Amino acid sequence: MTRLAAQNLSVSFGSQRALNDVSFDAGPGEFVGLIGPNGAGKTTLLRALAGLLQPSAGTVTLDGQALEKTQHKERARRIGYLPQGGRSQWAIPVEELVMMGRIPHFGRFAGPKQTDRAVVARVMEATDVAHLAGRPATGLSGGEEARVLLARALAGEPGLLLADEPVAGLDPYHRLEVMERLAGLASGGAGVVVVLHDLTLAGRFCNRLVLLDRGHVACDGDAAEALSDAQLAKVYQVRAIRGAHGKQPYLVPWERLTRE
Repeated sequence: MTRLAAQNLSVSFGSQRALNDVSFDAGPGEFVGLIGPNGAGKTTLLRALAGLLQPSAGTVTLDGQALEKTQHKERARRIGYLPQGGRSQWAIPVEELVMMGRIPHFGRFAGPKQTDRAVVARVMEATDVAHLAGRPATGLSGGEEARVLLARALAGEPGLLLADEPVAGLDPYHRLEVMERLAGLASGGAGVVVVLHDLTLAGRFCNRLVLLDRGHVACDGDAAEALSDAQLAKVYQVRAIRGAHGKQPYLVPWERLTRE
């Protein structure tokens, strides 16, 4: 089982510090939402956890071992990464694009086996893109492409999935479908870390929320803590209306507050 951790992590871009002394961990069975306003450091933290950014201070470890010392193929098998606004640059069939997610599992000089094809078929069905299998990957709508790229990430069957705004640009049906799929992954034992701007979805689906504000962790807890009236006012400068459906509470950001 895969556990990823950052300890006292700082990331700078020139003279600007995007993350400052952030500690974070995620492991099996967790569905963690990274939330916070624009520029809070959510994508930067996700990219640092994936090993795509070199921290200026601190460490990232994978099951206790420094991430940079983990072989790239092993890292790719254990950590899936879905970038924000990813695009396909090749007019290959969608099924082949999704199959690329299986490459870390191929043997040396070997192509896909029947087991790989079965995994690809399963994740394409789960993300509602099976009907697109033969279509060129460059001929998709934005929502279709987002679901295809999610299928590619899921095809690798990672122990931990890092997803940056996976529901951006999706219609309500597919937003709910993707969140249900990610929650199902966590229920099945995988770890899921997802950047979200939709606080309603974050509060409903994630069992832990990490609220970032100006490169710092403002709160790390459940929805009641991270989405409290005080945190929403302090970090987002908004007020929410709240309710419950059955026994499940929900909130909807409703009103901007005057900035101090």
